[in-house]
Amino acid sequence: MAQWTSAVGAAQLARLLTSQQDRPAGPGTRRPPAYRSLADGIRLLVLEGRVPVAARLPAERELALALSVSRTTVAAAYEALRTEGFLESRRGAGSWTAVPAGNPLPARGLEPLPPEALGSVIDLGTAALPAPEPWLTRAVQGALEELPPYAHTHGDYPAGLPALRAMIADRYTARGIPTMPEQIMVTTGAMGAMDAICHLFAGRGERIAVESPSYANILQLMREAGARLVPVAMAEGLAGWDVDRWRQVLREAAPRLAYVVADFHNPTGALADEDQRRRLVDAARSAGTVLVADETMSELWLDPDVEMPRPVCAFDPAGSTVVTVGSASKAFWAGMRIGWVRAAPDVIRSLVAARAYADLGTPVLEQLAVNWLFGTGGWEQAVELRRGQARENRDALVAAVRRELPGWEFEVPRGGLTLWVRTGGLSGSRLAEVGERVGVRVPSGPRFGVDGAFEGYVRLPFTVGGAVAEEAAARLGAAARLVESGVTGAGESSRPFVA
Repeated sequence: MAQWTSAVGAAQLARLLTSQQDRPAGPGTRRPPAYRSLADGIRLLVLEGRVPVAARLPAERELALALSVSRTTVAAAYEALRTEGFLESRRGAGSWTAVPAGNPLPARGLEPLPPEALGSVIDLGTAALPAPEPWLTRAVQGALEELPPYAHTHGDYPAGLPALRAMIADRYTARGIPTMPEQIMVTTGAMGAMDAICHLFAGRGERIAVESPSYANILQLMREAGARLVPVAMAEGLAGWDVDRWRQVLREAAPRLAYVVADFHNPTGALADEDQRRRLVDAARSAGTVLVADETMSELWLDPDVEMPRPVCAFDPAGSTVVTVGSASKAFWAGMRIGWVRAAPDVIRSLVAARAYADLGTPVLEQLAVNWLFGTGGWEQAVELRRGQARENRDALVAAVRRELPGWEFEVPRGGLTLWVRTGGLSGSRLAEVGERVGVRVPSGPRFGVDGAFEGYVRLPFTVGGAVAEEAAARLGAAARLVESGVTGAGESSRPFVA
C-alpha cells in the first residue's frame, strides 16, 4: 500500500520551485550543481509546509519536462533527498516526501505555562488574554441569579441549556443563517466540540484533511483519536486557501472530515473571502466530505475597516455538509469553557446521544453566564474591549519584533490573535528550546504542521503589549543570537536550520 496521502503535480511543483527567491551568494561562493539546487528547493518547500509531508512527487520524467532540465538532474536530486531522509520511494508506488528521523515532530499540543513560572518567563505559548472585566464578574453574578430553578434539577443537559441553545440559534439567524435550537449543541469549549465531532465522523484510521499549518491542539486531538491527517498547504502570507488544491485533495484522498479555520486562521491570521468559502463548501459537498468550520476567531477583527464575509455555514444553511464550531474562549475568556456546534438536527441528535459516554454535559453556571452576556448586550461590549486590547498588543509586538529581529518575515493580520513568523533560516524548535532558558516561551512551527513541517517558523500571539512586548522581543533576539552562534547553553551546541 502506498504511504502517500496527497499528490503534487509536476506543473504545481515547478511553480512552487520557481516562486522561491534565490538568496544572493557571498563573494567567491560557487553555485551548487543543478541537482543540488533542486534538492534544496524541494527540501525547503517541505520544511516550510508548502509541500506537505507524505505528498507523492511527480515522476522524474514529468518533473524534468516541467522544469526544462534533464531527467538525470531530477533523478540525482531525488536520490539526494532519499539519502537525507526527505524522500521515500517504493517500486510501483512512486516517491513521497518525508522528514528525517530525529527531526522534531509535533507530539504535543500547546499547554499553558505553569503558574510558578509566570514571574520569570514571558508566555507567548498560548493565544489567550485575561478576562475582560468587569464583564466576567457581572456575567457570573447574573448567572447566580438565574441558577436557583436549575439547582432543583439533576443538572445534566447533554444538548445544553434550552435557553442558551435558543439564544445561539437566534444569533445565527440574525447573521442571515436561519437556525433552530435543534441545530445547536452546547459543548465544553471548542475542543469538546471537536472531540465529539471526530468521534462521530472519523473513527480510528479515517482520513481528515487539515490546513497546513493548522491549530496545534486540534491536530493533536485528531492524532490521539487515531485519525490519519491529510495536510493541504496554505498559500503564502495571508492569501490563505488554494481551493483548487483543496478540491484535488478531497477528490483523491476522500477524507471523511475536513477542518478549516476560515476566520483569522490560527496560526497565519488569514481571512477567507466569500468566494473561497463558497468553493470550499462546494468541493466538500462534491467529495462527500463533512467540512468543519472553526469560527472561534470570527469576532476578533482588529481593524475598523475589515469587512467580514458571510460565515461558511451560510453556503450550507441546512448543515448537511458544514458543521460549525464556535466558542467563548477566544472572543471572551479561555476560562469560560463554553463552546457550541451548529449542524443539521440529525447530526446534533447523534452528537448528543454519544455524549452519554463522554462528559454528559457542560457546566450549568458557565452556560448561564454566557446566556446572560448574549441576552444583555454584555457580550458585544466585552468583545469590543477584547478587540482594543488585542489591537494594541498586536501593534506593540509587531513594532518590537521588527526592531529586534529585522530579518524575520511576517505579514500583519487584520484580526485574530496570532502572528506567523518566518525566522530567517533559524530552527523554530531550537528557538523554542533556547527561548525558555532566556525567559520567553514561544511555540515552534512544527507544532502547527503534520509530521515535522514548518521548522523555520514560530507563532507569536498578541497576548502581551507595551514594555512586556518589547522585553519579549528582546529575549527572542537573544535566543536567536544564541541559536545562530551555535551555543544553546548547558554545554550544548546547535546547528542552525539552513534552508
